[in-house]
Order: sequence, then C-alpha cells, then structure tokens
Amino acid sequence: MSNKNAVDKLISHQTMAREDFIELFGYYQNQEVRKLLTGEALRLRKQYYGNKVFTRGLIEFTNYCKNNCYYCGIRGANSHIIRYRLSQEEILTCCQEGYRLGFRTFVLQGGEDPFYTDERMAAIIREIKQCYPDCALTLSIGEKSRESYRLFRKAGADRYLLRHETADEVHYRLLHPDNMRLENRKRCLWDLKALGYQVGAGMMVGSPGQSIRTLAEDLLFLQELKPQMVGLGPFIPHHDTCFAGEPAGSVELTLFLLTLVRILLPTVLLPATTALGTLDPGGREKGLMAGANVVMPNLSPLKNRKQYELYDHKICTGEEAAECLGCLDQRVNAAGFTLVSERGDASHTQTSRCIVSE
Repeated sequence: MSNKNAVDKLISHQTMAREDFIELFGYYQNQEVRKLLTGEALRLRKQYYGNKVFTRGLIEFTNYCKNNCYYCGIRGANSHIIRYRLSQEEILTCCQEGYRLGFRTFVLQGGEDPFYTDERMAAIIREIKQCYPDCALTLSIGEKSRESYRLFRKAGADRYLLRHETADEVHYRLLHPDNMRLENRKRCLWDLKALGYQVGAGMMVGSPGQSIRTLAEDLLFLQELKPQMVGLGPFIPHHDTCFAGEPAGSVELTLFLLTLVRILLPTVLLPATTALGTLDPGGREKGLMAGANVVMPNLSPLKNRKQYELYDHKICTGEEAAECLGCLDQRVNAAGFTLVSERGDASHTQTSRCIVSE
C-alpha cells in the first residue's frame, strides 16, 4: 500500500484497492475534497473531449423480456404493461429521422426478447449500417452467447451496453432471480471486449441492499474491465415490482460516482442519464458538471415511449424527446458545454470493424 491516501492515489492514477475505494466514500460529505475531485474530473474531461457533449439516438425497440429482474418494470412477469415490438421498417424510420436531426450514433435498446433471433438482429444491424455507414451502432439487448456477439459484430455493430448492475455476488442475488448469474454477466462483458466492441458497463446507485462496500466492488470491477462507456443512474422504483416501496437512489451520490469514474477512467464515455433528469429537473446538467459527456435523447415512436417504463415517472417528453433537441442544446450550452453531431467514439479507441484475433 502506498502511503498516499485514497484521493491522492485516485488523482495520480495509481491502482486502487477495495479499501481505497471504501475510503473515498468517507469524503462524500467533505466539500473541499468534493471540489478537488470535481475539478480534476472536469480537467480530464476537457483534456480528452474539450467541451463536447455527444448525443446518442435511443431507440427502445421492444419491451418484451424473458427475464424477471426484481427492479425492472418490463420484467417478464409483469402482466400490467402493454407490450410492443418495432418492426425492422419502424426501426429504420427512427434512424432516418434521427439522421435528419443530426444523430450519428443509434442505440438499439430492448428487453431480452426471444422474438429478435440472432438472424433478425443481424439483418437489422446490416440494414442500418448499409443506410448510415458514417454512424456508430450501439446494442443494448442483454446477455447473449459469444457466438451471438460475434455475429452482431460481423454484421456491423460497434458498441454494446450491458450494465453489470452490481459486482457483488450477494447483492446480485438480492436483485435477480436464481436463473441469472453474475458470473455470466461478467463473462458477457469480457467476451464483448475480446470481440472488439466498445463496451459499456455500469450500475444503479442506491438499489435495494446496496452499501459502500458493494459500490467499492463496482469500482474495483470497472478498474479491472476498463470499459469505454459507463452508465450510472440512480435507482428509481417501479410500482409493479417487489421493490415498489423502496426509496429512490440519491442524485448527489450518483454525481459523486460520476466524478470518481471520470477520474478512474479518464477517457470513458459517461452519460448524464434519463434517470438523473427524472429525479431532478436539472439532473443532466449536474451530471455534465460532474464529468459526464453524453446525452441520449429518445428516437422511439411517441406512442411507445411511455410503454418502455423501466421505472416510474420516466421522462419521455420535452427535452428528453428528440423533437426538442433544440431545447436540450440550449440547456447544454447554459451548462457551459456544446452539443455536437458526431459519432463520439471513446478517445484513442480504434473504430475498425475487424474482430480481435483470438
């Protein structure tokens, strides 16, 4: 162990131990240290990305899901929601409108829906990349086999978001049914990295059963994985889950973690999430001021946005909607940043479609 404290180790980019991350949370209420860490996070963000904020056009193409994660509003066992699926034509229409608006990254997000077989997904990916070769395509469709991920990569997928949700085995068991395994979640993330994807992990902040120790495990895992993207948002309960009565996560703690992750992984792409904006009207601007550099307006059809309800009271109109991109642009500018129309790859990331040799 170095004789430097955890803050010094983090800022000087030394390898952190579990105890170091736990120590960092002891400074959560220390305004002097918070100011120091936030300043460093913003310095690194500017070093690698300037004042740019990248947009991603989010297409929530199915709310069917075979899984029953205890925190999720679209869990398979929830019989109270109206299910929908977008056709390939509808997905391409969303991309067409997004491209017109200036988006150069599309994110296909959905539940783990068996209807979208590997072959169907590969066909959708190929069509999007053929129509929009200058755009990046991100998938967020859950746990798959290595061969499925390889097929999607060959079809043209560039990035993959798979939030690990928690890196602590006991905590994972509190949030998921017995047929889901943390080891498989991690296996997916390592497979994605090996296949040449730009990979995104991440977790909910304030989920039931979470502690400082479990958050330290998350940071330890992120340090090891070194993903190009990290999704951090506060937990928000959904009324049709067993966690309906649980309190929402803390916006302030989420902002603190955004700052820590920016310093831990200086070139990371870090969204100011919809969940932040749901709990706090200025949450996304605060996220940008804590080190985030990505926003994800919704390109999904208006009639389906409310149906993709992972948690209660999700914002799905106004600045969250792609139609009000001008409003979002003004808010980002007011926070001192510039909304840009670019692919927005991670700094120093190779964008080749070649599969990493194995």
